Amino acid sequence: MRHTRAQVIKRAIREFSRLDRLVARLTAAQWTLPLGRPETKDSWTVKDSLAHITHWKADQIRRFRRQRPPADERDLDITAGNHLIYLRWRKRSAKEVLAWHRKVQRDLLAALQEAPAELFRRERGADWPYDIDGHSADHRIKDIERALGKNKSSARR
Repeated sequence: MRHTRAQVIKRAIREFSRLDRLVARLTAAQWTLPLGRPETKDSWTVKDSLAHITHWKADQIRRFRRQRPPADERDLDITAGNHLIYLRWRKRSAKEVLAWHRKVQRDLLAALQEAPAELFRRERGADWPYDIDGHSADHRIKDIERALGKNKSSARR
């Protein structure tokens, strides 16, 4: 399947909007809710899930720009990479994670605009590039929405 630049940008904006609406007004307590499923051995919260989504989106930007990952991320498997993200962001505030999420989206849109046309000429899977929307949607639904949904009854009290 071929993807056009416009289609990829539209998908990126649509998923970012859904995720940003969800996290924009979270309370301090909601940011710290544990996720309902273990992604790793680390005890992720809603905030950790957003940091995870944002990290892999930033990684996709590097790939679009043909940049190498930072030295401490090279040669890590997914589990080790996810643990490193967790360690980097777990002590940062939700406000910092939210600001980073929004900055990476701006950077992503710029990278997509700057990407060479040949990037979009190749046949690729239907979910390409997964880290800009599919990955985000998976964690938004399976992690963040589920964690917030579990808390709806206690949030009304």
